[in-house]
Amino acid sequence: SPDGQEAAHEPVVTALRAHGRGRVEIELDGVRWRIVPLEAAHRAGLAVGCRVGRARARALRSEIRRQEALGIAVGTLRHREHTASSLEERLERRGVAPAERRRALDTLARAGLVDDRRFAHARAALLAERGCGDLLIADDLERHGVVAALVDEAIAALEAEPRRAAALVAKHGLTLRTIRRLAARGFGESSLESLVAEMGDGA
Repeated sequence: SPDGQEAAHEPVVTALRAHGRGRVEIELDGVRWRIVPLEAAHRAGLAVGCRVGRARARALRSEIRRQEALGIAVGTLRHREHTASSLEERLERRGVAPAERRRALDTLARAGLVDDRRFAHARAALLAERGCGDLLIADDLERHGVVAALVDEAIAALEAEPRRAAALVAKHGLTLRTIRRLAARGFGESSLESLVAEMGDGA
């Protein structure tokens, strides 16, 4: 049959040789073909003696793209934690196709390497520790791609903003300069009004 004749002409894997860390050299019909990630070769079902037709070659290309996307994503996460949204933007800028971006993000989420809730809570706590108010914290989280519900949840887990404002006043003094500083750092009107009133009472 035509299919049988086509299969008979498909090249055969005659050798798989380790080539550096996590990579393998593929030999087809006794000739070096290409070097690919070991996991990609394994997922595509490559083994000595198997034929490499169009379907298997497509599967291998897909797995190579998947490995490349994961490599870029993991490399990005080594520098700092990202939300799924910010990591997808980084992958898009590196030219990774939408389907491969989704696959990479799904894999990283399952492995616990991308977790928007963890990011939101850790980032909010860090900014609060640095003297930021709720408005600035919310804006920062939103710019990192955190959804509104997680923004609210992360801020609700912090010490109440008026208490954080009072701690900063205790440190820097109840002056107009301190209040302006708090306003610039994203503290809300309700937190500032009580301080202004208190400063007026003390005048």
